[in-house]
Amino acid sequence: MENADTIARRHTRILELARHTGSVGVDALAAALAVTPQTIRRDLNLLASRAMLSRVHGGAVVTSGTDNLDREARRQVAAAAKTAIGAAAAALVPNGASLFINIGTTTEAIARALVDHRDLLVVTNNLNVVDILADRPTIAVIAAGGRVRPSDRAIVGALAMDFIRGFKVDYALIGASAIDEDGALLDFDVDEVRVSQTIIAQARTVILAADRTKIGRPAPVRIADMAAIDHFITDRLDSAALAGICAEAGTAVVETGG
Repeated sequence: MENADTIARRHTRILELARHTGSVGVDALAAALAVTPQTIRRDLNLLASRAMLSRVHGGAVVTSGTDNLDREARRQVAAAAKTAIGAAAAALVPNGASLFINIGTTTEAIARALVDHRDLLVVTNNLNVVDILADRPTIAVIAAGGRVRPSDRAIVGALAMDFIRGFKVDYALIGASAIDEDGALLDFDVDEVRVSQTIIAQARTVILAADRTKIGRPAPVRIADMAAIDHFITDRLDSAALAGICAEAGTAVVETGG
């Protein structure tokens, strides 16, 4: 029997291949990943049931570039990588700092890695982050006001933007649904993007946390360019083009491995 980590790594690789090529075939995946076609069919069926891929005869295709996965599906993609990324991002935040944490399962991993920090002021539009940090005695948590999106408990819209403009913090810890190889950070929801842009504008240092499955993934709404990012934390940066963009922009890249 395969363990959960082995299956998760294979699923991550399948998603990477699908997002870079648009589609994947059972036989080609079986050969590339050194498993049986039956194993790949089970993998594709499971990923399709989570809305990560769309199943077609002989393989699968990527889901729409205009819709994001649901939160539970996103939480399960590259879960181990997100934990390592969260720890590396949290290590950049000193005790006594003020910070924004925005929407996303990777930023929630950062919040979990911050629980033992002291004297933090955390402003967030993510109610899941509030749940993670609110009971920590040495961390003050401020939740942004505004409309709560039921699907992921995110606070978005004009009220949230106005609220965030009332702060100027040391660090913004942000995620992105997709990163183009030209350095563009992308997402699916215009309201969410506008809040993220406001967060970036109100922080002295911006830390982007995103695993490698986000690189090359399609999404329609631009958040910012890599020039707006001071630190990019990822598990692995295989794209020479994006690595060059980061170097040109002065963005420090931290790879956690895996």
